[in-house]
Amino acid sequence: MSYYLAFDAGTGSGRAVIFDADGREIAAVGQEWWHASDPRYPGSMDFDCDANWGHLARCAREAIAKAGIDPAEIAGVSATSMREAFVLHDKTGAELWACANVDARADAEVRDLRAADPALEHALYTASGQTHALAALPRLLWLKRHMPEVLDRAAHLTMLSEWVLWRLSGALVAEPSNMGTTGLIALTDHKPVAAAFAQIGLPESLIPPMVASGTVVGAVSAEAAAATGLRPGTPVVAGGGDCQIGTIGLGIVAEGDCAVLGGTFWQQVVNVRADLTDPGMTLRLNPHVLPGLAQAEAISFFTGAVMRWFRDSFGQGQSYTALEEASRHIPPGAHGIIPIFSDVMRYGRWIHAAPSLLNLSLDPEKSGPAAIFRALQENAAVVAAANLRQVFALSGHTPDRIVFAGGAARSTHWTQILADVTGLPVVRSKISEATALGAAAAAATGTGAFASLAEAGRAWSDLEAPQDPNPGLRALYDEQSARWSAAYAAQMTLVEAGVTASMWRAPGS
Repeated sequence: MSYYLAFDAGTGSGRAVIFDADGREIAAVGQEWWHASDPRYPGSMDFDCDANWGHLARCAREAIAKAGIDPAEIAGVSATSMREAFVLHDKTGAELWACANVDARADAEVRDLRAADPALEHALYTASGQTHALAALPRLLWLKRHMPEVLDRAAHLTMLSEWVLWRLSGALVAEPSNMGTTGLIALTDHKPVAAAFAQIGLPESLIPPMVASGTVVGAVSAEAAAATGLRPGTPVVAGGGDCQIGTIGLGIVAEGDCAVLGGTFWQQVVNVRADLTDPGMTLRLNPHVLPGLAQAEAISFFTGAVMRWFRDSFGQGQSYTALEEASRHIPPGAHGIIPIFSDVMRYGRWIHAAPSLLNLSLDPEKSGPAAIFRALQENAAVVAAANLRQVFALSGHTPDRIVFAGGAARSTHWTQILADVTGLPVVRSKISEATALGAAAAAATGTGAFASLAEAGRAWSDLEAPQDPNPGLRALYDEQSARWSAAYAAQMTLVEAGVTASMWRAPGS
């Protein structure tokens, strides 16, 4: 039997997950981690390469032991990671500096870029699908101002998924789906964007050689084998950005396929043509791990975090399960409660209103924990539906169904709400580790088990029967969506006037 090991370097934890040749999870070990802020620099969030590699290596050793397999049976290893986070290496490959995806130190640099050249951001977005909000350019300019000695020594930039490959094999490579989130490479041909490098004053060779997901890049070194418990010489295969490669694990492999990934943030993603553009700079467009495709992405902020906040602050000691069970008895529409948290995706100027709950009743039955919990679940679906409508309008295609994955998808009730609000059938994945499964699919493809990532995704995805929308609720939820949109616009005027504080705003917004 052949097995595949996937490393997943996420925002809040690192994991090692082992799958068998049929895509079944055999063992998983995770380690929570946090990214320290440098007290000198507000908004900074550093990534500790040595400590976090130690965590990942230990996870691999323990996963192999937990699976009870011979490391020689692991046919290939790959990696996925949070996007936007990157590592700078010197000419020997040694790490110089690294940041996590949530790093937001470059606020002044974004403002300065916009002031110096108002047209630059749109030009870079047209080329790369990325705005200044999450891109690498402002952070690199920050380094130029505050840590020039680091930038002077930088020879290569890798994303965390490729940093893992370097730690495993010594190979310095770039993979488009993750590197694309820096805004430094083009969406279509994946070549460096000259205008971005001109702003930094660094050579385009900062980007290592580009390889496709599913490509063997090297072999596990003796040093990495001693750390991870893997067999020396095990093939090391390029993986990809967590969102893009995660959809492989869901079987989202054709143009127009659609998924909602419900975690701390909710991501609404649709496979689109690689040459699709968005003149309004509303959506994020990322290179895909699949050839010829990109992924249009909209992000709902803090959706899962809001549910945890409500449970801990107002749930009166009840669990999620208990709160949801009580909320099932609240009628659709949740007595008109309007939650104000995440806005729809506005990538060009990304600001969210102050967290609020509007239109509460003094009747405790209509504004108690159960009613608010249902309102929050419905609001997550309302924002997701609005984001998806933007993607569908841009692509000119509405899918036949939505695949729902992540922690929120464990709830059949929430799944039904998403179907009712969007008006589309919703299918849940039976796979809890879809992101790691996508990376394992890359390892399996690279070592010859499949002819393509798409073939691997179709073979390994495991979906439940669809939950169909209730057409009788469509008018109610359309009206609810319109009221939320109007209320959100009014709340944004308070933020702009300085009366309330934004829940989150992108650097420079």
